Amino acid sequence: MIGKQEKVIIIKKLGETPLEAIERFRATRSDLKNIPMTYAGRLDPLAEGELLVLIGDECKHKEKYLALDKEYEVEIVFGISTDTYDALGLVTDVRCHTSGLLNIDFSKYIGRFSQEYPAYSSKTVRGVHLHELARKNKLPEEMPIKEVEIYSIIIDQGLPSFIYSQELKTRILNNISLVKGDFRQNEIKKKWEELFLRHNLLETNKMWPRMIIRVMCSSGTYMRSLIHSLGQDTKIGAFALGIKRVKIYGV
Repeated sequence: MIGKQEKVIIIKKLGETPLEAIERFRATRSDLKNIPMTYAGRLDPLAEGELLVLIGDECKHKEKYLALDKEYEVEIVFGISTDTYDALGLVTDVRCHTSGLLNIDFSKYIGRFSQEYPAYSSKTVRGVHLHELARKNKLPEEMPIKEVEIYSIIIDQGLPSFIYSQELKTRILNNISLVKGDFRQNEIKKKWEELFLRHNLLETNKMWPRMIIRVMCSSGTYMRSLIHSLGQDTKIGAFALGIKRVKIYGV
């Protein structure tokens, strides 16, 4: 039985916020009804996987748990860029050529470096979340950065595979429909639908390059930002179709 000072790893589902995942877990445990809980290490709505939940007095030690290393499985689609760097964002660019995939050098991302926070993130600037500033077109000229470290990147399934446009559209729209709250869902779904229609992307023979990688990294490393950087470096754009946290080290 979980006491009043405990920690537990739960699985956050696709579409949930961390708080929704915690409340779903609480609903299964009547003995935790009035006990405080928090999470250590946020996951975006379209990210899933391991979420560390602190219970009772363990909430007081949140800072030490925030520093734990993580491992992720990330599904990348090349040729499309969005303003959130994942599928829950407005498309900003579409490219059809894919020759840049032959030149990906993952070694350049290994090590310690400064990573810029995504515009659509919960990082605050002068007390205001970046995603709020982004919606108002009031992002700071110099975006906040954080020192992070990537220990390894492994291509999980060899060379890039492909995803058909119809499957891509279905997955994107289905995943967005799972998200509750105000994340611009209606506007984003409309823009995705317009994109596929405008570019005739539902041709049965139309495919987009896809790659799955496993990344072991320090706490606070944004997978979305890593994928966006990959897209910029290959000059064909990329976004994270799926992000799964598969391991929290040191729990």
